[in-house]
Amino acid sequence: MVVALYPAILEFNDPEFVLTFPDLPGCRAAGPTQDDAVCNGLSALTLWLEKRAGAGDEPPEPTPLDRLPAERSPREVARLLLKADVTGRVLRLNISLDEGIVSLADRRAGHQGMTRSGYIASLIRADLARVGRARR
Repeated sequence: MVVALYPAILEFNDPEFVLTFPDLPGCRAAGPTQDDAVCNGLSALTLWLEKRAGAGDEPPEPTPLDRLPAERSPREVARLLLKADVTGRVLRLNISLDEGIVSLADRRAGHQGMTRSGYIASLIRADLARVGRARR
């Protein structure tokens, strides 16, 4: 797994904050607070990269922050770098889960603008990060 830092632009577009990724066409997220927009942006970034990998496409090279256009919109709040795990390949798995769990997972994934696979992957990543922090 390779880690990449993708630039993101956070803007306030009343009544919400919107996060866009210059290198990832159509990849955006929003939220009522800056923190919500960034958290949603991490999910959107992961989902966008997973969809691209699932189609057999390589992830785009991230543009360094200092190479982004200097002009800023009046709504711009910040320029950020968001970390993403970039894989070159998606594996299709056959797993068995309780029907009720799948239904709940699908609803939660939908609320977050994610697919079932993206949601399950985000849970695994979060658990691995938590376990990694606990072992340090």
